[in-house]
Amino acid sequence: MATVEECRAALEKLVEHFDEISAEDRARHVVERRLACHISDLGMTFYGRIHRAGLDPFTDAPPQDGRPTEVKITIASADLISMVNGELDMGRALFGGRVKIDASLGDLLRLRKLL
Repeated sequence: MATVEECRAALEKLVEHFDEISAEDRARHVVERRLACHISDLGMTFYGRIHRAGLDPFTDAPPQDGRPTEVKITIASADLISMVNGELDMGRALFGGRVKIDASLGDLLRLRKLL
């Protein structure tokens, strides 16, 4: 099990990875969505926002504007770190039940193109 700080660092690394995606691909596959990443073994949830200009840094405070979170990801801390480091494939983790994503089908298809 990883610590909260290790998970926070992994999410920061994810933001950096997202910045490496070309503006053309982001324009083609990204629509603005609010994200919640629940770390199941720590009982901690991080919140972020994806949009065409990038992926905002994750925080542990939910958005205060009252808008719903459209994409919810549930993952164990060690799996989050392994996935961000490229050691765990998102598709295999999803089909193996190690990651749960609650989102519309369209959002799932768009995310798949980016991960």
